[in-house]
Amino acid sequence: MTRIVASLSDIAAPYRAAFVDLWGCVHNGYQPFDGAVSALRDYRAGGGIVVLLTNSPRPHPSVKTQLDKIGVPTDCYDAIAASGDASQSALLAGDVGQKVWHLGPERDLGFFNTLPEGAGIARVPLDQAEGIVCTGLFDDETETPEDYRGQLLLAKTRGLRLLCTNPDIIVDKGETRIFCAGALAALYTELGGESLYFGKPHPPVYDLARQVLNRFGAISDDEILCIGDGINTDIKGAIGEDLDSLFITGGLARAETGTTDQPNPEKLTSFLNQAQLSPTFAIGGLR
Repeated sequence: MTRIVASLSDIAAPYRAAFVDLWGCVHNGYQPFDGAVSALRDYRAGGGIVVLLTNSPRPHPSVKTQLDKIGVPTDCYDAIAASGDASQSALLAGDVGQKVWHLGPERDLGFFNTLPEGAGIARVPLDQAEGIVCTGLFDDETETPEDYRGQLLLAKTRGLRLLCTNPDIIVDKGETRIFCAGALAALYTELGGESLYFGKPHPPVYDLARQVLNRFGAISDDEILCIGDGINTDIKGAIGEDLDSLFITGGLARAETGTTDQPNPEKLTSFLNQAQLSPTFAIGGLR
């Protein structure tokens, strides 16, 4: 049974570390949430370790640059583990070949620019590619996955595998809901193509997060709390890893859970029953 709580501090005591989602929990794509920043600062002041666990397609140095630009202060977290990092490792392991078509905006080129020197990865047109690296839509403000159906059908016909660097289907950028790489990967799978995932809710990014956390000492799984607003990414991933979770209902599911300051208990129960997932705790917003 999911327990609705008033604040992170109410439940923080047993947890020595938190894996915290970014978009929808700590910021909205434009600016940080003051309550979330304060909550994480207080958690750290009490000895807790905050690892920002994000489905960003960018590796962690690029994520930090983005956070600095948005204004997320560095004193509210200890480290970053990104889907982009786990995806880079898969690319370097040869999971989709060395000649790849980059499906995504120019702002995500940091994914390639931060690869080790001599990695041998080349970005090429689709008709020359051995595989696809998908970081998102070329223009997520005007396009939908359907705009890519023809190109994805061609890729499927050629037997290309698609490396999805961000399994999120949608995020809210300010007040606008936009599609992410996960929506393209889902369409590719629907068309019969093979999509590979390395972010939440899939195990590779949790393995990475634990490796990052180990730098601060040995911490057991029952001392980790996962915080996020994605029921099928943050919460499903936490449950799959047997980790406790705090569901931020005022993010992607604010309408479905009737969240204003806090979720409507009946609507929350209905939403979770439909999702067939049960987070440990729930709260309207991280505070």
